[in-house]
Amino acid sequence: MHPDPQTDIETRAIDWLIQQRDPAFVDWDGFTEWLAENPDHADVYDRLASLDQDLDALPRQPRDIVADAKRPPRHMPRRVWFGGAVAALLAIVTLPNLGLMNGNQRIETAAGEHRSIKLADGSRIEINGASAVELDKERPRFARLESGEAMFHVVHRDEAPFIVEAGGARIVDLGTAFNVVRRNKATSVAVSEGIVVYDSGRDKVRMTAGQGMEARDDDRAAPEVRPVDIANVGGWRTGLLVYNGTPLSVVAEDLKRTAGLNLSVSPEAADVAFRGALVVDKDRGRTVADLATLSGTRAERRGDGWILTL
Repeated sequence: MHPDPQTDIETRAIDWLIQQRDPAFVDWDGFTEWLAENPDHADVYDRLASLDQDLDALPRQPRDIVADAKRPPRHMPRRVWFGGAVAALLAIVTLPNLGLMNGNQRIETAAGEHRSIKLADGSRIEINGASAVELDKERPRFARLESGEAMFHVVHRDEAPFIVEAGGARIVDLGTAFNVVRRNKATSVAVSEGIVVYDSGRDKVRMTAGQGMEARDDDRAAPEVRPVDIANVGGWRTGLLVYNGTPLSVVAEDLKRTAGLNLSVSPEAADVAFRGALVVDKDRGRTVADLATLSGTRAERRGDGWILTL
């Protein structure tokens, strides 16, 4: 008799739940990798976590406890992963094939809205919220990211590389999947498959899978390539946001774009370096509370949103 794959997934999900009951649990990287292996893993884990009715009876960590913001948290709060985290993301809207469009096509998304576009050559663009992408009928292997964030899955052609324009630079595909963020006169690129070349007109920076970079428009120095976790590239698509020393102001911007969350950061907390992982919960207040706990800040409700303060 062959083993039941679904039973194996449920067994592993239960094992993760049991491990995470231990306050000393630290294997969040392993848990993240397991979630990324198969979409069914997140679905099964989320379903079983929802059945764990004892969670609601557990006391929550006070939101006004301030930790050392300069030091990474000892462990991740277990509840950061629960409550419909991945499965309850905003529905992704798939647009029709745009290969036969007339004229240029500009796609804009509202905060919290996600769209997926399939191009005539089989390439695909996933667009995060609060973003703008422009396509050109005369250049079917071209896209311009005006603002926001998008994940590109490109069908490679030696004779016709796919080009993404962001700011004044071009990102040239050499057969790959990569995520691009355009904000505050800066462009960030992270590669999960294959190779891309970032061409600013002054410098050409080559990146392979597991590498990324950030370039500011006013920086004359060549962008520095840094390692990135492949499993977390484009993590916004499944509601998983992972950071390693990112200013809280940037984290708040990402949450607004990805989840439509109205979150601001006080000036004194804006540059606090955040290290940790967040899963966008259907209960946005819980996501904010988790971010406050992990970053050593206080979350206060302001009107229809929140503000993080020290």
